[in-house]
Amino acid sequence: MNPSIPSPKQLEFLNWEFGVFFHFGIRSFFKGHKDWDGKPMPAEQFNPDQLDCGQWISTAAQAGAKYAILVCKHHDGFANWPSKYSDYSVAQAPWKNGQGDVVKEFVEACRKYSLKVGLYYSPAQWGGKVSFTDDQEYDDYFIHQISELLSNYGKIDYLWFDGCGSENHEYDKERIVGAIRSLQPEILIFSMWDPDTCWVGNEDGYAPMPNLNARTATNFSIMTSRLEQLDGECFLPAECDCKMRSAWFDCEENEPTIKNVDELMGMYEMSVGRGANLLLNIGPDRHGLLPEKDAKRLLEFGEAIRRRYGTPLPFSSVEKTEQGTYMIQHAGHTQAFTHDITAQPLVNRVMMREDITKGEAVTAFRIYAALPGYQSKRVCVYKGDTIGHKAICVFPAIRTGKIEIEIESSRQEPVIADITAYYAE
Repeated sequence: MNPSIPSPKQLEFLNWEFGVFFHFGIRSFFKGHKDWDGKPMPAEQFNPDQLDCGQWISTAAQAGAKYAILVCKHHDGFANWPSKYSDYSVAQAPWKNGQGDVVKEFVEACRKYSLKVGLYYSPAQWGGKVSFTDDQEYDDYFIHQISELLSNYGKIDYLWFDGCGSENHEYDKERIVGAIRSLQPEILIFSMWDPDTCWVGNEDGYAPMPNLNARTATNFSIMTSRLEQLDGECFLPAECDCKMRSAWFDCEENEPTIKNVDELMGMYEMSVGRGANLLLNIGPDRHGLLPEKDAKRLLEFGEAIRRRYGTPLPFSSVEKTEQGTYMIQHAGHTQAFTHDITAQPLVNRVMMREDITKGEAVTAFRIYAALPGYQSKRVCVYKGDTIGHKAICVFPAIRTGKIEIEIESSRQEPVIADITAYYAE
């Protein structure tokens, strides 16, 4: 298969569009602790007395998320499942008398609410057992733990590796990938070694423009500017991970930093609206519940997405014109001059999708709107670059009955699958 053409599972991933990240673990019980600070965090403090993964996932589902990712082991080394290969896990905690398993409860909740299951694992760690004698011993430990996660919980849709802290370690990539692919042949791998998706390069939730998913290199970690070179050009859809607050874990009193809906919508329009996925993090509190303000904001965000993009304006299906442009038209449009423009709707957003089953094509385009009175004439309202899975194009409101897309340049013959128009106040 041509690596620059998306696989069926990559196309499915892009259709997920919006997911919720859950950073939860030993850090949730130690206010003020930060990555790599070296401060001890004894497992005896882990005791989420009201843990309710169903609350997490039902809230995410109500907000419109299609997938969820749980931090199973962060850089601190604490395992959210009873790992046989670690003395630093839920098995050493008083929670449920050492018989608890956060991963199990999370996976079951995802299945109950029909969300795709994602598991995060940090290959690097500074807590727990860190005195490995050589790289092979560490790789053994790594593979043993990943094998537990991929063997004991049924089908896992997405394995999310964090490159942070692994900048100077040489892993046995072939052995690691072989183990993963043998245990879960259909799994998507994020970012490292044999990736199906890639990190967008920031943790703010924004994709660049242009955002062409046919790549020759990927970003690796916030702790290095070096790129991971790929074997030629590969199709790798980008994912934009970001935080509801200023911290990943609920371990600081930082509620004033909760993003408002306008900011979240901007992130959505510059991630999903640029052909990438949006992964928004909320850190459950030490009781094992989503903080009330975060949960409320997540639901408000989901409602804002539905309100803005749930119902397009009544334009026709996309047609290709004799001039090679792509057009949608409203019933109120004519080719004549008119004083009565009220039959035409106000428009300030256009959403487009390419058929990318054979790869992305468009690299530059313009959007034209027919004028409200002189309907045989048009004005350019937007100039863009890539379209890919989805492009959300925002421009000043104009009353119009006809939208035309003119492709200025493309890598191959483009196929525009869909164009819809919206008006959002």
